[in-house]
Amino acid sequence: MEINDDESLGFINRLLERLHQAGFGMSGNLTLVYVANGAQHVQNQYNIGACPDTLQGRETGHHASKPIDAHIPLPKLLSTESAMLLWQKAQQAGFVDADYQPKLSRTQAALLADAMAHRLSIKEKWKVFEVLWQRKNMYRDYYEALNQKKSLEFQDKLKTLFH
Repeated sequence: MEINDDESLGFINRLLERLHQAGFGMSGNLTLVYVANGAQHVQNQYNIGACPDTLQGRETGHHASKPIDAHIPLPKLLSTESAMLLWQKAQQAGFVDADYQPKLSRTQAALLADAMAHRLSIKEKWKVFEVLWQRKNMYRDYYEALNQKKSLEFQDKLKTLFH
């Protein structure tokens, strides 16, 4: 089946809208890789925000690129000197990217947020990190993580990393 970029973006938007209506909260990146006519490799990356109609894409490869998505700035609580030291450690460990977005599962990201908030004495940790990471119900991810055996190992890594 052949579809052009506008059709594929429209299809993805409709799919995300239906998932949103069904109650699936989404955030993160979606990457589509395909071979265009003439065997030209094209890769589209989409930043998915809390609302599916905010889906925006940028294309890499041999074609002109679309505007790159702006990242969410760090809130003041997470941009202090001590917070920046924690971010640096988390980046070096491969837990977050250069825009301070998690490169972890939802449960591990919730554990990371909890550990950082604890070290920085942030009381409303879920509110702060949910805005930064465009996620909802991180407290559920956190409590789910507490029931997973692999989370104990990750918590030990965080204790070593941040202490």
